[in-house]
Amino acid sequence: MRVLQLAGCFTSALAFSHPGALESQAELDFVKAKIEAGEQPWAQWFEKAKSSSYATQSPHGTTSLDGGDDGAANPAGEDASASYVLALLYQYSGDTVYADRAMKILNSWADLEEITTSRGEYDQQNLLQAGWMGAEFGPAAELLRSHMSTAERASLQAMFKRAFYPVLKRMSTWNGNVDLTQIDAMMSIAVFNDDEDLFKEGVARLAARMPAYFYLESDGPTPAPIEGCEDAQECWAHPTKWMSGLTQETCRDNGHHAQYALGSALHAAQVAWNQGVDLFADHEERFTAALELMALQLNSGSMQGTCQNNQASGDRYDTWEIGYSHYHYIKNHELSQTRTLLLNDIRSGAQSDWNIVYETLGHADIDLSGLHESIHV
Repeated sequence: MRVLQLAGCFTSALAFSHPGALESQAELDFVKAKIEAGEQPWAQWFEKAKSSSYATQSPHGTTSLDGGDDGAANPAGEDASASYVLALLYQYSGDTVYADRAMKILNSWADLEEITTSRGEYDQQNLLQAGWMGAEFGPAAELLRSHMSTAERASLQAMFKRAFYPVLKRMSTWNGNVDLTQIDAMMSIAVFNDDEDLFKEGVARLAARMPAYFYLESDGPTPAPIEGCEDAQECWAHPTKWMSGLTQETCRDNGHHAQYALGSALHAAQVAWNQGVDLFADHEERFTAALELMALQLNSGSMQGTCQNNQASGDRYDTWEIGYSHYHYIKNHELSQTRTLLLNDIRSGAQSDWNIVYETLGHADIDLSGLHESIHV
């Protein structure tokens, strides 16, 4: 695979590779071989996915777009997660029963006209809901691209343009995890829709959000402002120590939203990488600093003096794998704290939720370093 590092500009038209959202064909083949050989953690997580409720889920359809706050159920999110997990099961097993179930879910959403919750069309929750759903419907559709008919593909592409584009293109000014979730969705949907303009817009949005969410001491005394987050002390929940790797939501809740944001940003970079654009290189220092500081905080139980509450607690989400696989195997970073967190916490039972779903199954320890040739232009 030839990977172009384009430093924020594109010198030629993109020819999209398929499959090429969160998973490339080489990555799918790598994991499938591990599962067939009974190797861990892939085989264990494959069985976990097969026995999950996602594996037998029937579609909820478009009747409810509400939910997700304060522990409320989110049928739309469940459909999106199920479609993606079923698509992975199909790719790794070859069993078309999984593909048919996934397509039944996707097709049940093909007539969606718009994403609006009971709170109103322009409420920020709509932007988040579109990100949550699109970040899984997009990769699911891409994994099923060769299984669906031409008419089904055209119908889903039209639905994404009609219902998702208007909401994803309106950048959330809530906490940065929402914008990053939107970007995650934009990138995968762009690949499925062969939409170069949307892809470029996602790349530009990520470039703007990265320095406003992941801090480096070289940025200066405070991070770059962005719409909705102009006052750094207030927006970043009053850090007591500004250090490289701090995120905009470290001091808000490192065990929750900060992990979602990191996972979403890495997903966006992964999609770009699978399309020959090396955003991992563009944002290498920010990503690796954030991975290691957050992992250190979760491993040690200490916020390392960065926040008024120095006790690090919270959930563990099944993300981290994409960042570790890329920066350890492709870019040769040790990432010892990230590795420790993966081995001690994540792979032994981290939770999947929203757009952070079964990342260990699809992305654990993928070493394709010998297949990649980076081109810097």
